Amino acid sequence: MTGPALAEAPAPVVPSPAPRRPRARTGRRWWRLVSPVALVVAWEAAARTGLLSAEKLPAPSTVLATGARLAADGTLGTHLLDSLTRAALGLLIGGGLALVLGAAAGLLRLGDDLVDPPVQMARMLPHLGLVPLLIIWVGIGESLKVTLVALGAFFPIYFNLYAGIRDIDERLVEAARTCGLGAAARLRHVVLPGALPALFLGLRLAIGAAWLSLVVGEQVNAQTGVGFLMMEAREFSQTDVVVLGLLVYALLGLASDLLIRYAERRTLTWRRGLRAT
Repeated sequence: MTGPALAEAPAPVVPSPAPRRPRARTGRRWWRLVSPVALVVAWEAAARTGLLSAEKLPAPSTVLATGARLAADGTLGTHLLDSLTRAALGLLIGGGLALVLGAAAGLLRLGDDLVDPPVQMARMLPHLGLVPLLIIWVGIGESLKVTLVALGAFFPIYFNLYAGIRDIDERLVEAARTCGLGAAARLRHVVLPGALPALFLGLRLAIGAAWLSLVVGEQVNAQTGVGFLMMEAREFSQTDVVVLGLLVYALLGLASDLLIRYAERRTLTWRRGLRAT
């Protein structure tokens, strides 16, 4: 009986190994730094050897030394804080208005008829070219700078949100309705996830346009801000301060873009896009 009993005993269940997650390509990410570092090294070498005039384009080491000096005495921090405040306020106003109008135009037929035509017309106007008219309307104070940032942020968010909503497959909405989901549930489980990728793209473009608008706005009757610091340096031919201001704007744009991309990866965990090979 021992033999048959052993033969009929079920085989032990061996749990299957968990699927291995793909390893992060941390090694390849370092390659993204090669070209910027090489460019900075070539710039430094050209400035040191005299190929680039110090009056026209100072060496990166000189620009960094100037930045350290201005940061140590608090000048750079004060101007940077004012620029960040204007950018945040303009993004909040322009982005909030774009979210409301973009959702109304994308979801409602009446909103599409009433909102989208004038927005499409205004899109053809370069908002930086409206500076003379905006000066007449809102003056040359803080309102002008915030308005320029808000205009720069509005259009990318509006059009990407509108396109993101309209690109959702209508069969998904019908399937959700068939499953008994109400209007609010359809918005939460179908429309919002479908429009989020386009919305994040619009937000990234809006931040870039906001910094560009702020550069122009802070050069019009400003007393503080990175743009004012650059204009004041231009009057005294301080090229290192001008280049430092451009570097600060570039770093702010890069940092904000990285922040949005991180939020996008954390939010859209369900999406699997094509990876570069």
